[in-house]
Amino acid sequence: MELLKESAKKWGIDIETLDSAEDEENIRAKDVAAESHLLCRVAKRYNQLAEDWFGRKETPFFEVAAAAREGVSIEEATEVIRWYQYFIGAKVMRAVRGIIEEKEERCDEFPSDSDGSAKIALIAIDRSIAAWAVIQHYILDGDKEVIDIIAFLDGLRQAVEKAFPKARSFIRPGFDEIDPNG
Repeated sequence: MELLKESAKKWGIDIETLDSAEDEENIRAKDVAAESHLLCRVAKRYNQLAEDWFGRKETPFFEVAAAAREGVSIEEATEVIRWYQYFIGAKVMRAVRGIIEEKEERCDEFPSDSDGSAKIALIAIDRSIAAWAVIQHYILDGDKEVIDIIAFLDGLRQAVEKAFPKARSFIRPGFDEIDPNG
């Protein structure tokens, strides 16, 4: 602990004052503001739409999946949807909360964390829409619900792009860096 305190002191950080009651109250207020933001509520609604659809369709859906083995499988599409189902809401929440904090801090020195989180949410939305399109392709009864979910996600994507116009151009270290040799 002493080593940590010494290192923090070198960086100008007073560890003793990090968790004050005022800070905790400020954090809770930001959490409430982010949770009540329209984008976060819409992303949470997608979670529920996907969960409801799988709750009603998953068993008969996998019977159809057993017959479909070409290209992207229905199982792979399902894995993508399930992987990103809650991830999208979490990343949208982080982006919104980040923008709330950035407005307070007004620091233009570094790339925006909120744009980075929004970019990851947009990538997850893009991949989810593509996976839902695969599912729509395999469904024999023309399930309108899947089309509605795709449209819902597309609306969320457009709203995130509007709220975070720099998100798509955000460079994620280790993922999006431009190869100087290529």
